[in-house]
Amino acid sequence: MRSAGAPKRQIMVDSYDYIIVGAGASGCVMAYRLSMDPSVRVLLLESGPRNRHPFIHMPKAIGKALSRPELVWPYMTEANDQNNNTPEFWARGKTLGGSTSVNGMMYVRGQPADYDEVARTAGPEWNWQAMGRAFRAIENHELGPDATRGDNGPLHVSMPDMRNSLTDAMIDAGVAMGLRRKADTNAPDNGQGIGYAPRTVSRGKRESAATAFLDPVRQRPNLAVESGVTVDRLLLEGRRAIGVTGSRGGSPVTYRASREVLLAAGALASPAILQRSGVGPADVLAAAAVKVVADRTGVGRNLREHRAMVMQWRVRDELSFNAGHSGLRLLGNIARYYLGGGGLLAAATYEIGAWFNTRDGLDRPDGQFLLAPYSFDYAKGALTTEGFGGMQICAYYLRPRSTGSVTITTGDPATLPRIVPNYHSDPEDRAAMIAVARFARKFVRQVPLADKVFEETRPGPEFDSDDEIIAAYDRFGNGAYHASGTCRMGLDDDAVVDDRLRVRGLDGVRVIDTSILPFLVAGNTAAPAMAMAWRAADLILADANLPVFGSSR
Repeated sequence: MRSAGAPKRQIMVDSYDYIIVGAGASGCVMAYRLSMDPSVRVLLLESGPRNRHPFIHMPKAIGKALSRPELVWPYMTEANDQNNNTPEFWARGKTLGGSTSVNGMMYVRGQPADYDEVARTAGPEWNWQAMGRAFRAIENHELGPDATRGDNGPLHVSMPDMRNSLTDAMIDAGVAMGLRRKADTNAPDNGQGIGYAPRTVSRGKRESAATAFLDPVRQRPNLAVESGVTVDRLLLEGRRAIGVTGSRGGSPVTYRASREVLLAAGALASPAILQRSGVGPADVLAAAAVKVVADRTGVGRNLREHRAMVMQWRVRDELSFNAGHSGLRLLGNIARYYLGGGGLLAAATYEIGAWFNTRDGLDRPDGQFLLAPYSFDYAKGALTTEGFGGMQICAYYLRPRSTGSVTITTGDPATLPRIVPNYHSDPEDRAAMIAVARFARKFVRQVPLADKVFEETRPGPEFDSDDEIIAAYDRFGNGAYHASGTCRMGLDDDAVVDDRLRVRGLDGVRVIDTSILPFLVAGNTAAPAMAMAWRAADLILADANLPVFGSSR
């Protein structure tokens, strides 16, 4: 018997061609694509459990899913004067499907001009022409196919069906302000628009990346999926990655890759894994007592996040969905959901979206609203709805210039990294955030809504001047769970990864998640993460001279 103080036995696992770290939006897509070739052995590693919890699959149970510690990483940001000196909870999914198993289910592509701008920084492989094909390839869209929308892909995308006079009035208010009414808010026209927004819900259940891309291929003999494995660092021979080390059930474990390691752990975890492997800013590594393998100052820098503020208004009780979330009506909605799979509990968090310009002369929208016919009672600990009729707008500026950082403070993988968002440190961000809030107030004064709205309840009319609006963002705002940029892609030598996502300074490792984005694309990030992974698979297979099954080319 091993003595209590003896080291635990290292478990060595057979070698694979590709090891994918993280079974979130990007990782599940990579597993789906790379395992299409039966000659290629693929291992997908996930730190959390399997995605079996019922709160994952019921769309409106998102608040309960986010409260389950076994399903989320409890990342916390640094307290500073841009978040009311209060640490902020940045939940990330910790289960198969990653954050797509606990997010709001909005399916937002971003504007074509965003990807063309990425291409100017990171190369033509990432322009809209290439990314548009990838989006079309992943989609099985309820609206059917067109030149840019797919209907034969693995990911089911549906349209909202819970509509009433209040939701219709929200869209009419946007039209009154000059926004185009759009049947598909993802139509790639770079223009302002508003409409009922696509969501990743299928037959009343959440369509996570695991549901769409992993479940259909789990029986492939060349694909192994291991949950409960927390990856510590890369296994290196010199500057070549030959696998990963980590732990499972408290025991050390090592997995080897004969071709490549693909980091898809997300914008917070992927840079931390690189840093613990000795790849990152030398001063950060020295402070964490980690030996420097490659001094890469960009690893963990360039963090970008949307600073969102939920603004709320009181409306006529009968128009709001608030009453359906409590009491006997909630019981009725639960029965309806389990009997027929529909109704209020099958709806995504937000099912109306608006994209608009905060000022003249822009080539594409820089503001976004997510609108809902309900309001939260923030005085209570849980995300419950208010006891009277309400509506809300989650409002944010789309392209923040302010950048923060993600850095390890120790080589221990159990210690989560230090996160400094640096919201609105750039004056342009501050001005745009103020414009977004003023646009929201003007929005609810439009005739289609004006006779339905009584008063603003959050943040409240007392937050009126520019400084007061910024103070409201600091006090009532939050990160939108769209962190990106911490392993920036680019053609310049300072970029962490090159145009084919290979980590500069190392061989045999790539990064494939939202950390590679040079800047935030215009909206929610789950859809771009999946499409980028689909596109990345084309490049990886081509580089390995393997058949490119499922190509989006």
